[in-house]
Amino acid sequence: MLPMLVAFAVSVVFTLLLVRSAKVHAHRSGDRDFSKPQKFHAVAVPRIGGLSIVLALICACLVIGYEHGAPSGRLGLLLMLCAAPAFLAGFVQDLTEAVTPRGRLVATAVSAALAFHFMDAAIRYTAIPGLDWLVGFWFGSLVLTVFAVAGIANALNIIDGFNGLASMCAMLMLAAIAYVGFQVDDSLIALLSLAGIGAVLGFFLWNFPSGLIFLGDGGAYFLGFFVAEVSILLLVRNPEVSPIFPLLVCIYPVFETLFSIYRRWFLRQQPAHMPDGIHLHSLVYRRVMRWAVGDRSVQALTKRNSRTSPVLWALCMCSIVPAMAFWDSTVTLGAFLLVFALLYLGLYWGIVRFRSPRLLLMLGPRRAKPDACDNRRK
Repeated sequence: MLPMLVAFAVSVVFTLLLVRSAKVHAHRSGDRDFSKPQKFHAVAVPRIGGLSIVLALICACLVIGYEHGAPSGRLGLLLMLCAAPAFLAGFVQDLTEAVTPRGRLVATAVSAALAFHFMDAAIRYTAIPGLDWLVGFWFGSLVLTVFAVAGIANALNIIDGFNGLASMCAMLMLAAIAYVGFQVDDSLIALLSLAGIGAVLGFFLWNFPSGLIFLGDGGAYFLGFFVAEVSILLLVRNPEVSPIFPLLVCIYPVFETLFSIYRRWFLRQQPAHMPDGIHLHSLVYRRVMRWAVGDRSVQALTKRNSRTSPVLWALCMCSIVPAMAFWDSTVTLGAFLLVFALLYLGLYWGIVRFRSPRLLLMLGPRRAKPDACDNRRK
């Protein structure tokens, strides 16, 4: 537990320093663009919270090496070195707005390829007929591994739209991986996961509910990379774990990404990478939390922002709990993948058609008046 505590302490203190010194670096780090459809904050906020998470994990890896031997510490630090391109591309984007989405994806793919080569973090078994034949070849395994890691990193970045949403989901995913790590007696994977939880929790305390600092692209891409790589290493080191386990653990952001591509490309005839404001979390914010009516003060908007995240945390838990319960049963995990897909689609189409489940409506402001979309429906 010491690596987790050290990671938490470093993260919470360094994040506080970033928040308190915001006036010094706000001209570079502040997110002042409120015009984009996926932006929901009300004031300029630093978006370099990922820096504190990275520094905290480096310190945790040093502690792991001291407590559990140099090889364990070296593996953790090697993972951090492999993550450097993914983090730096996002971090530079946070400071300069000069790195394109394609550039960030390429950098994350480079990080995945480095981990594949230097750490043997490779997908070699999927339990999917045909795909297993492909990953039996070195090149096929490399392509699928790079695609999966970059995809999960991008997926976590996509859901990074509200206070505490992406960071809590990352902690829940790492908790599931840590649990299975302990179940199979893989203390290193469990410790890396717990250290990740500690690092993210230190940031989370300043991000939720007030939104004093954001993950930024650097933090989101790094966290997605870290979750994906720890999952792959768990499979490589422990063949008894079902290869469907990591997919079910990460299915919420992954399915959000796949559905967004389908919605933009096939339904709206738009480029798949074009940002929009109709992700599931955006719809929950607009149509369940009633953001468009009533008090528009910064305090009220921030409160509605933070109310959105717990709804999606619950959705994320709908996949993580069965993944933890049936981590070694491929058939059962596959069935829960289908159940989650149906749950997501039912929830999305219900909200988009103004038929939100009553449980969600109870979470919104009770005295909210019908918004503009409700009036159009009438």
